[in-house]
Amino acid sequence: MVMLKSVHHIAIICSDYRQSKRFYTEVLGLEIIREVYRAERESYKLDLALNGHYVIELFSFPEPPARVSRPEAVGLRHLAFEVEDIAVVVKELQVKGVVTEPIRIDESTGCRFTFFEDPDQLPIELYEAARQS
Repeated sequence: MVMLKSVHHIAIICSDYRQSKRFYTEVLGLEIIREVYRAERESYKLDLALNGHYVIELFSFPEPPARVSRPEAVGLRHLAFEVEDIAVVVKELQVKGVVTEPIRIDESTGCRFTFFEDPDQLPIELYEAARQS
């Protein structure tokens, strides 16, 4: 059996590097670990952390092909972040101009969740941590 330890990172290719960099750092608050311009590929690579943990590689490439995302296309479905209080986070995002779907309840866990999109319409989920009694 393969013994996976954890998710190391998620790679995202964006269509507008500056816009996506702003979104992931200024709107979502991820921390920049390292930013590299790779001249031979005409590409930026931005390593981002969440709470000190390396989580996302954001790439730019000249003229990347579009990828079907919705409705329910085959492939990676969405990126999800766990939050303590979803209503507070939704309000913060809305103040920053991010449109979110209505908060829903997960039928199997009873936890609250919602979705919004990054600048390239990548679906991002907020999932509220189960509250300890």
